[in-house]
Amino acid sequence: MYRHTGPIKVFTSEKAAIKALKTQGDINKGDTMVVMGGGPQGTGMEETYQLTSALKQLSFGKHVALITDARFSGVSTGACFGHIGPEALSGGPIGKLQNGDIVELIVDTINLEGKINFIGTKDQPVSYEEGAEILASRPLHPGVGPDPDLPDDTKLWAALESVGGGTWKGCVYDVDKIVATINAGKEALDKNKSENLTVESK
Repeated sequence: MYRHTGPIKVFTSEKAAIKALKTQGDINKGDTMVVMGGGPQGTGMEETYQLTSALKQLSFGKHVALITDARFSGVSTGACFGHIGPEALSGGPIGKLQNGDIVELIVDTINLEGKINFIGTKDQPVSYEEGAEILASRPLHPGVGPDPDLPDDTKLWAALESVGGGTWKGCVYDVDKIVATINAGKEALDKNKSENLTVESK
């Protein structure tokens, strides 16, 4: 069993997280780094090997965990938890975490099962249930948003992926669901247009 419980250090970009790793004292043994906004709707599901590679080179790196809604390639090592879903921009809990929060990581390395639990803060510990309620009531971290340079084709993919299952369903398109959502949107727009025309004609 792998277990890690530590304070959260939040970053809304990989660049900011790398800068923290390069700044002595910003990241310490026992910390949990959270990089949010790296999912399909944020940066197009960027690959974050730079972070796991940097942690591997630091003397205390094996005592730091990393959680992100971005992705990892097969070369990443260490306590890294990626592809977290729902992603921050879909309202996922990862986008509600704040500096100083405490997160508990538990991984059964034999059966490949794991849990990530928000358990409050150092001064105010909470149960799993209370933690889930707190995160659900919080707004999205103010620094999280779509990358302004995200290409149009990636924006379209992210939108279809979100409607068709989301990262939490393996980014697999559910074509029937996507078509149903598009048709429902078209019907709603047509209805709204019809209602507006009725109001104007009166």
